[in-house]
Amino acid sequence: MRHRKHGRKLGRTSGHRRALFSNQATELFRHGQIKTTLAKGKALRPVVERLITLARRGDLHARRQAARWIHDHEILQVLFEDIGPRYADRPGGYTRVIQADRRKGDGAPMAYIQLV
Repeated sequence: MRHRKHGRKLGRTSGHRRALFSNQATELFRHGQIKTTLAKGKALRPVVERLITLARRGDLHARRQAARWIHDHEILQVLFEDIGPRYADRPGGYTRVIQADRRKGDGAPMAYIQLV
């Protein structure tokens, strides 16, 4: 039974899934918007929201917790100095997922995930 289990497996092992979310979150903070499959975008949203909430806190412990996900020091600095203060007054909902066309090769539904 899956009672009280959250998150999607996406056909990957836990380490592969964590690496995927880490890479996608880094690129989202770098570019402000990325294009991915709809399922990956919906699964990435809670990870990114949690990281932005940590950046809003801004203390050393929050920075170290975020560094577990964001391995690029420049992007981590951007997250805590630019993105965190930008959403200081917003109580959540920092990202949006917008559906796009289907992928040409396999017909997978694609989506844009972007910072609001």
